[in-house]
Amino acid sequence: VLFVDPVQEDACDYVKMAELFYHHYVPVRMGFVFILSTKEEIDGNEDAGIALWRTFNYITEESDTSQAFTSITNMCHEVKDGSILTVNHVKDVLRSEYPHADVQSILGVHSEYDEGRKAGATFYKKTGLGPLPQALFNGVPISKEEMGAAELEAVFIQKIVDATGFFQRAVSMGLLNDHINAVDFLMDQHDVVSRINPTVLGAERRYIHFGFTSVPFDVEDFSTFSFLDSQDKSAVISDNMKYLTKTDEGALYAVTIWIIADFDKPAGRRLLSNALKHLKTSSHTRVGILNNPSSKIKEDNTAIARGILTAFLTHSNSNLKSFLSKLTKEETAKSLAAGTKIVKFLIPGMDDDTFEKKYNTLGLDIIKTHQMFCQEVLKLLPGQMAVMSNGRVLGPLDEFYAEDFNLLEKITYSTSAEKIKAIVKEMGNSSKNGSDLIMKIDALLSSSPKTEVRQAAELLKEQHSVVKVDPQQNESFYDVIAIVDPLTREAQKMAHILIVLKDIINVKLRLFLNCRSKLSEVPLKSFYRFVLEPEITYGINKHLPSEPVAKFLELPESPLLTLNMITPESWLVEAVNSSCDLDNIHLQDIKGTVTAEYELEYILLEGHCFDVTTGQPPRGLQFTLGTKNNPVMVDTIVMANLGYFQLKANPGAWTLRLRKGRSEEIYQIFSHEGTDSVADLTDVIVVLNNFRSKIIKVQVQKKSAKMNEDLLTDGTTGKKGNRESVTRFSEEIPTEEKEKKSDILNIFSVASGHLYERFLRIMMLSVLRHTKTPVKFWFLKNYLSPTFKDIIPHMAKKYGFEYELVQYKWPRWLYQQTEKQRIIWGYKILFLDVLFPLAVDKIIFVDADQIVRSDLKELRDLDLNGAPYGYTPFCDSRKEMDGYRFWKSGYWASHLGKRKYHISALYVVDLKKFRKIAAGDRLRGQYQALSQDPNSLSNLDQDLPNNMIHQVAIKSLPQEWLWCETWCDDESKKKAKTIDLCNNPKTKEPKLKAAARIVPEWVDYDSEIRKLIQQIEKDKKN
Repeated sequence: VLFVDPVQEDACDYVKMAELFYHHYVPVRMGFVFILSTKEEIDGNEDAGIALWRTFNYITEESDTSQAFTSITNMCHEVKDGSILTVNHVKDVLRSEYPHADVQSILGVHSEYDEGRKAGATFYKKTGLGPLPQALFNGVPISKEEMGAAELEAVFIQKIVDATGFFQRAVSMGLLNDHINAVDFLMDQHDVVSRINPTVLGAERRYIHFGFTSVPFDVEDFSTFSFLDSQDKSAVISDNMKYLTKTDEGALYAVTIWIIADFDKPAGRRLLSNALKHLKTSSHTRVGILNNPSSKIKEDNTAIARGILTAFLTHSNSNLKSFLSKLTKEETAKSLAAGTKIVKFLIPGMDDDTFEKKYNTLGLDIIKTHQMFCQEVLKLLPGQMAVMSNGRVLGPLDEFYAEDFNLLEKITYSTSAEKIKAIVKEMGNSSKNGSDLIMKIDALLSSSPKTEVRQAAELLKEQHSVVKVDPQQNESFYDVIAIVDPLTREAQKMAHILIVLKDIINVKLRLFLNCRSKLSEVPLKSFYRFVLEPEITYGINKHLPSEPVAKFLELPESPLLTLNMITPESWLVEAVNSSCDLDNIHLQDIKGTVTAEYELEYILLEGHCFDVTTGQPPRGLQFTLGTKNNPVMVDTIVMANLGYFQLKANPGAWTLRLRKGRSEEIYQIFSHEGTDSVADLTDVIVVLNNFRSKIIKVQVQKKSAKMNEDLLTDGTTGKKGNRESVTRFSEEIPTEEKEKKSDILNIFSVASGHLYERFLRIMMLSVLRHTKTPVKFWFLKNYLSPTFKDIIPHMAKKYGFEYELVQYKWPRWLYQQTEKQRIIWGYKILFLDVLFPLAVDKIIFVDADQIVRSDLKELRDLDLNGAPYGYTPFCDSRKEMDGYRFWKSGYWASHLGKRKYHISALYVVDLKKFRKIAAGDRLRGQYQALSQDPNSLSNLDQDLPNNMIHQVAIKSLPQEWLWCETWCDDESKKKAKTIDLCNNPKTKEPKLKAAARIVPEWVDYDSEIRKLIQQIEKDKKN
């Protein structure tokens, strides 16, 4: 439903949008509420909105509503962009479609087609919606930011999609069917209200605390009242307040409303009158009044206020309501001002003598007390109006209608008061005391910071599958209910949390084991310890806290185990010391205790970046992070996926900037959120002052002279001596831009565990022995052992190569793998665009268990024919393995067609092309879609690029670039440029044995490396 003034600028755009939806059969019903002048007599020849309305009614009568709406759209098509509807537009369409119509009588002052003109404005005022235009989707208001004609179409489409899911759930749960009207179903939802009032619905809420007074005070004792503090003043007013309710029955009332106003002024009387109208239909509310005079308090300017107070003090509901209704009328006020005595307005049934006696003796102190409370506690100025609902202060107010009181009651009652009333009722409190208690408890609880909503657990039986821990007797305790599937990672974590909880507080614990009835396999494949101590413990010296420790006791000795840490998303942790190979722990072969020491190396700064002009991530944009003295300490690149970027940091104040070069030349920082500096400051200050995640949002904008330039068209040009971009986290201080200026062979590899690190060192030696080109190795730091990191500098010195350890934290939004091997596979393919500097044009991945027999420079220089990467296809020549070639049948045969299935042990990547076509973003997108299916991506690093072959092309490398005994025949081995020690699914031969048998030189390489390691260890001892 669109609320529009037809002569506003965007009005015709909304009509055209409705026409578009109608002609394209979009499943939505659209209506317009035209907000028009409510004057009694108005000429449609002078007001385009009136002309449109009367023309619509005329055409509806002559034809039908559909034709009338078509005519309105025709009028809007006559309006040029940026213009507004005029009377001439209306007349032109009317004369064109109905040549014989009497335009003057249709549009004129005395038109007979004026019916319903005021209804739209009346309803609009009743709803409480803000400034025009407004829109409701299934009753939900559209925000002001989304009301632009250009944005609203997309907003409606998205809301239609969301609503479809809502209705589908309702149908599946049996809440909606063919016999229930969908609109009635929507209107019956618990959050439907008859009016929108930002004051009532707003998130910012102010409450007063009532407290309790130990000694009763008289509200008419102004001198004593003035010495009380705010809380005691509130308690005195509360204890002495008299109330008006719908009936005389002594019921509990969940909602207590106080009306604050100067009742000797028309606005104050209207406020009270609206409250009385609301009370006619309410069974939950009681109403009290506080007078807040506008001027100095005297008898002649407080006649009505004193009359109202006297009535509250001497009479109850039925008579009181009628008398108050009479006092709120303006003719009553005029008569009193003219000198008529107030007793003349008493109604039949009232005790005239009691009223008159109290009125004459009431005095002004009670009004002074009210005024002081309004000004000192409620912080209102003299004469300002407000409303209080269970201690919540709404005001100052200009108007508050009966519909606003209805809304306020509904919000107060449904949010908290209903639940509190049920508890107070069980306590057996009397109506006045009980209603006061509800009001005070609601004010106290509602003023507290909101946390998660409590959900009551209805437990039917506790006989089976439940662990119970009783609390210590005669002490208050926390009632803790835990429900877990015991064979899950969550249960492993919760078990320790519950143990710690039991140690630090008194709990009544019930742990329900909610097991799955059938399991095809044991879902838990790991032992788990959650490091959480109930209190700080101190070491031997008693001065420093002990280091947090996870202990695994009585583990089975026969399985092969791996030790890994699960850390918070923003932590980068590495193993710095270990007593054995943490990837291959075989307790049968180990004497003593296995120990490992981990270190929190960095805390991540994460963010999302968007171009404010396009709303899209500026793919390839580079950021630097540093301090005042060292501006460029780390740097990164922005992904197209969610505009994500990450930078490693540590506690302290940091400055985020655009990297010098093309990023700074083309873009400028427009604004930022979640940072610690002013939003429009180009140098973004970020303070890391705890161990929690820090996620920021940065908006950038292209400079006016660079609007047509693309970051990635010339991504490697820059100032001399300055690397254009480093998109990974470097272990060492970045060197000058050698990669681009020198002919360097860049080799990337990953390894985990001492065995594969042994293979890795041998692979490195084989690469170096077959090339004269300088080599730089890139290793994934995340999973390297402390031993390897100790040895690699000595190898680099001896053999004359460069190396760099790169890190990237798996983003929290990307589906997480839990097995270490699959995590490593993911790093091989998912983050190629963000691991290496843009200055590196090409990089070659070589598996750790590979032996190189040729110069890899030849592979680097190979023409990939426009593809971003090149892989070697699996061999077909060893025929006895045909039964194991899974890619020859089923899904892969169908998906690949005539294309080959490629092996991921060796591949070359054109990083420049890879980034330009957003290959990394595409691969991550496809991974996200497939990875949650346990039957997909069995060989993640291999299956993903082969699955994406139609979207991200693969250059098939000549077969000799990768020979593997499992799949290739013996004859082809002579031409092999690299030999991969693939697993053999048929023989299952151990790798070390296979290496010595298949590759004769492997033994020599291994021996040479062993001697080097022995020498390193000897030098350390000396």
